[in-house]
Amino acid sequence: MTSPKGSAPSPTARGRIGQWMARPLASFHLIVTIAVLLMVLGLVMVLSSSSVEAVAAEDSPYRMFTSQIVFALVGFVAFYVALQIPVRMMRRFAFPAFAMSVVLLVLVLIPGIGTESQGTRGWFVVGGISLQPSEIAKITIALWGAHLLAARRGENSTLKEMIVPLVPAALLVTILIVLQPDLGTTVSLVIVVLALLWFAGLPLKIFVGIVGTAIASAAVLALTAGYRSARVRAFFNPGDDPQGAGYQARQARFSLADGGIWGRGLGQSRAKWSYLPNAHNDFIFAIIGEELGFIGGLAVIGLFALFAYVGLRIAMRSVDPFLRLFTATATVWIIGQAFINIGYVVGLLPVTGLQLPLVSAGGTSTATTLLMFGLIANAARHEPEAIAALHAGQDGRLARIMKIRKPEAYRPGRGDVHGGSLRGAKPPRRRGNPRPGGTAVATRARRAPAAATTGRRSADSARARDTGGARARGAERQRTKNSRATSQQPRKRNGNGRTGERGNRR
Repeated sequence: MTSPKGSAPSPTARGRIGQWMARPLASFHLIVTIAVLLMVLGLVMVLSSSSVEAVAAEDSPYRMFTSQIVFALVGFVAFYVALQIPVRMMRRFAFPAFAMSVVLLVLVLIPGIGTESQGTRGWFVVGGISLQPSEIAKITIALWGAHLLAARRGENSTLKEMIVPLVPAALLVTILIVLQPDLGTTVSLVIVVLALLWFAGLPLKIFVGIVGTAIASAAVLALTAGYRSARVRAFFNPGDDPQGAGYQARQARFSLADGGIWGRGLGQSRAKWSYLPNAHNDFIFAIIGEELGFIGGLAVIGLFALFAYVGLRIAMRSVDPFLRLFTATATVWIIGQAFINIGYVVGLLPVTGLQLPLVSAGGTSTATTLLMFGLIANAARHEPEAIAALHAGQDGRLARIMKIRKPEAYRPGRGDVHGGSLRGAKPPRRRGNPRPGGTAVATRARRAPAAATTGRRSADSARARDTGGARARGAERQRTKNSRATSQQPRKRNGNGRTGERGNRR
């Protein structure tokens, strides 16, 4: 379709999206927007799905909703703190944080210290507030593993250097979580470790062997405990025990089918009236499908798909190997957990008890997931173009009001291997070769590779100008006097009787 004669052609929607995505801080803004949308949706659906059960327990429909708001506020504080943490501090305290999480996993197993709930001893309860140390352990092992592999990966690194001590430490944490027992968190932890090894460039044969071992171990764990084996049998034979082990999965599918295309309406779910256990937690996606229909469920899947794209985009655009490994691992972890939750709700996977990130009710899970989103947003602000734009004053009014610190340019440390890239990823594009369709701000950022260090050099430059200004002015005055004295001297005549350069040329 052509535009009318005499008028400029209107840009297509794809072109406008491409121009917006070319902005230096596009990844950061998308991560913040996705986190806010998922959190708001989660709060609304927790209120809707838990109100009936809360009234039956305490005559108040807002008990679980209030608790979820408190942890959401704690999570947003953690999100803000994660934006402020320098990368070098993340790496410095990665191992102490991991060691502390291992200590917490040991303490939670001690009767009288850890609290048992729904057959799992995995919580500390202090003042009515519960804390799940296994959620913290997933973050710390992702940070420490990325720090460790960023210093060791490369063409000259050996297989032992890539596996030891990461895999033995992960095995220790896995055993401590299995002893609780908590199979869902164990699966999530295995996803984190496998993502770290994959993006670090572990040889394919070794990686396939580790994946096979993990699947075999999960099968053994699933068949050892009575309730886990009952869930697996109910998955393969859903009609054998419809009122027992297969009840939750069966009711979840009924709830999804009841929603249709457009849903029954917000708050109009029938399954939450004690027909679907844990409707506000493990099976909240079924309530979303019932109340908001196929369109609402598709919107949730679309948000997670967009997050997967943006997270891997940040990883590929980062030049810091630590940020590349951590961002890619965190993205795969969150998307993997969402896929497992939605998978067992719709009947594609056995029920494991993993929550839908930022949507399901869960205190520690909500706060720690927002912390992860904050760390990913911090990595987005460390993209080379974003650093240049932020130091050029393009941080925006909100960032100045919140006093978010400006990121520092990446400088390789002693142990960093910075010549490789993520598996299957292309190396970052040079800033001197701007992408077509980029904005003026992005183009200026790419043409100024030294802009990220301007803030550090400004003070030194000012002092240099002050101390050298007088000398420069004095030298200039002396050169002016010498030129005047030379011009006042009589010029010699050449053989033709002419003076100056014209006579010499002739």
